[in-house]
Amino acid sequence: MPDAVAVKRHYGRWLSVAILAAIALGAIKSLAENPQLEWDVVAQYLFDGLILEGLAQTVILALISMLAATAIGLIFGFFRLSSNPVLRTVGSLYIWVFRSVPALIQILFWGNLALFAPRLGLGIPGTGWNLVSAPTNDVLSPFAASIVALALANGAYLAEIIRSGLLSVDEGQHLASSALGLTWWQAQRKVILPQALRVMVPPAGNQFITLLKETSLVSVIAGGDILSKAENISGYNLRTIELLIVAAVWYLLVTSAATLAQTFIERRSSRGHTQQRRKAPSPESTMNEKEVTL
Repeated sequence: MPDAVAVKRHYGRWLSVAILAAIALGAIKSLAENPQLEWDVVAQYLFDGLILEGLAQTVILALISMLAATAIGLIFGFFRLSSNPVLRTVGSLYIWVFRSVPALIQILFWGNLALFAPRLGLGIPGTGWNLVSAPTNDVLSPFAASIVALALANGAYLAEIIRSGLLSVDEGQHLASSALGLTWWQAQRKVILPQALRVMVPPAGNQFITLLKETSLVSVIAGGDILSKAENISGYNLRTIELLIVAAVWYLLVTSAATLAQTFIERRSSRGHTQQRRKAPSPESTMNEKEVTL
């Protein structure tokens, strides 16, 4: 008869869980019973029309900025890997500048561009001849300025993410693509980028979640996000904390949804890579097949 296996008791874990649960319950109880907080105001404005409008603007702002930042990141990520020293320098300068300057300053810069550039135009420099010209505030509304600022700021981070993903692909894949007669673009699109995506998806997903939270910064130029709407409402009902709680709840829900989507995409990409590895013949089996053929 086999000896019974003794189950190790993790009393320390249970004790730490009990302590953390007690702290959490105490904090919740303190907030719920705080006479200075009017929870009925939180419930009233949680699904208010202005708040939901700000929520939609926040999601749209994040999605458009992420798409633009990805395009920018692809361009400057390839610049950083280029054999052309001019392109490498341009890519390095862009990443250095836009990663060094805080996103809030960039948002304020683009939001107040009209202070030193009242009009934006397209023409021939030095001639005074403009093909197109318009007031800056008409071209760069607060929403458009927010997209430009967030896209440029996050594009610098995505450029490094894309560069690291491209570098993770073995050099043999590049050589094999050349041997098959693929052009540089065909090799990148069909061979290199699909393999690099597996490495780029996790940090790119984290960057999108960071971008979602950074949309709150555009409230300084009235970008129309959920925090801007919450601040506008609190400006006339003077319930600042309650409206901040409303905004925090929605940010928590949106970032949680983005986290779940990121997890799903990561599992799908890793599953495809695993299946590809299983289908790929091993070197030993290939050698055996050659021997049998001979």
